[in-house]
Amino acid sequence: MAGIGFELRRILKRDNLSSLIGAYGLASIISSGPWVLSVLGVMLIGIISINLSVPEREIIQFLVSVTYLMAISLTLSGLFQHVFTRWVADRLYEKRKLLILPNLMGVLWFSTLLALACGLPAALFLLPGTSVVYKLLMLANFVVLCNLWPVTIFLSGMKSYTLIVALFAVSYFTAIAASILLAKYGLEGLMGGLLMGHGLLLFSFLFTIIRQYPSDAPMGFDFTRRAQIFPALIATGLLFNAAVWADKFIFWFHPDTSQHVIGTLRASVIYDLPIFLAYLAIIPGMAVFLVRMETDFSEAYDRFYSAVRQGDTLARINSFRDEMVRVARNGIYEICKVQSFTVIILFLWADELLSAIGISTLYLPLFYIDLVSVSMQLILLAIQNVLFYLDARNINVSLCVIFFASNIVLTFLTIELGASFYGYGYAGATLLSSVIGLAMLSRKFDRLEYETFMLQGR
Repeated sequence: MAGIGFELRRILKRDNLSSLIGAYGLASIISSGPWVLSVLGVMLIGIISINLSVPEREIIQFLVSVTYLMAISLTLSGLFQHVFTRWVADRLYEKRKLLILPNLMGVLWFSTLLALACGLPAALFLLPGTSVVYKLLMLANFVVLCNLWPVTIFLSGMKSYTLIVALFAVSYFTAIAASILLAKYGLEGLMGGLLMGHGLLLFSFLFTIIRQYPSDAPMGFDFTRRAQIFPALIATGLLFNAAVWADKFIFWFHPDTSQHVIGTLRASVIYDLPIFLAYLAIIPGMAVFLVRMETDFSEAYDRFYSAVRQGDTLARINSFRDEMVRVARNGIYEICKVQSFTVIILFLWADELLSAIGISTLYLPLFYIDLVSVSMQLILLAIQNVLFYLDARNINVSLCVIFFASNIVLTFLTIELGASFYGYGYAGATLLSSVIGLAMLSRKFDRLEYETFMLQGR
């Protein structure tokens, strides 16, 4: 484990309050900076556009369009995110660094074709009544985003966290500036400004990767070899992203909870705003998650498997295994404590918070349950991360299937039960998946020595 783990450990070695604050502050920026910058960038474009006399209807259409672009591109690119990161890690372990850049280009080629195959029919048939320019900009933004997410995950896998945050900040500043300049063209101008920001971000990432992994080969497709890929990772990437967005799509298209916005795109005013605010509440938990996974757990993991590879004594291997279990348990427990404290504080101040940002307090019941839901999702993410360390691919697929299916079933059920139950479907899905995930993780740790020594050929 390299990159930010070394930096966090270096800060924490000073063993004082300022070092602790510094480590968690850095982890907050790194873990949450990119998506917070993305959300704030898009929201700032909308807020500034109001002051530039862009009609409110077009601003809403812009925000909804971007939400759909993000949701669908994240889900579709999930096909490549985990599996290619694992492929790169394996090639680095084999010291075959020259294969990485050509195969990344191969992934982007596949991603572009898939994005065009899905995006072009959608632009032609699902956006009636919109201009040709808007359709082209939607398609262009979609293709760029489908390529951007695998590249971002690739850089995250290489631990280039600080660079990712810096480039996100520069690129979204560019998007805001370009949107202001093009705001006179209305919806199309805002979409064009966003495309400039996303395009800059993608090519900045690619430039960084090309410098770090030079190669003479223009493109490679070694990652498609059956012996070098893991279908379970493809399924995990797709299903987890689909599960996260499943309840949102149901609320967007259910006639009782949504309204038409543009083309065939719909939105749910009653559901979208509280869940967006609730997601901002996981920033403290994300910081703890990053610190614990990149410092304590990664060190314990490395000690255990190093002892196994080097033929250490069984007593020492068992000792390292017990330490890894303890660190994983304490890490998840600490995430629960910090996130619970955050939720309690927001429960106490939710009324004042919503009033301060001009949102009706009628949203409070849904905001409360959404706070619990996203906190449970963070715990599920921590559990899955530990399982990824342990190479428990099939368990992670099972958790994603449970999360996806339960979110769909429970969301439909709670909509039928009425407005007072909105949000409980998503909460139930995250709770169910997290509880099952903890049980599966505990069983995995109980069988760790057996599987480490006896199942390596499978």
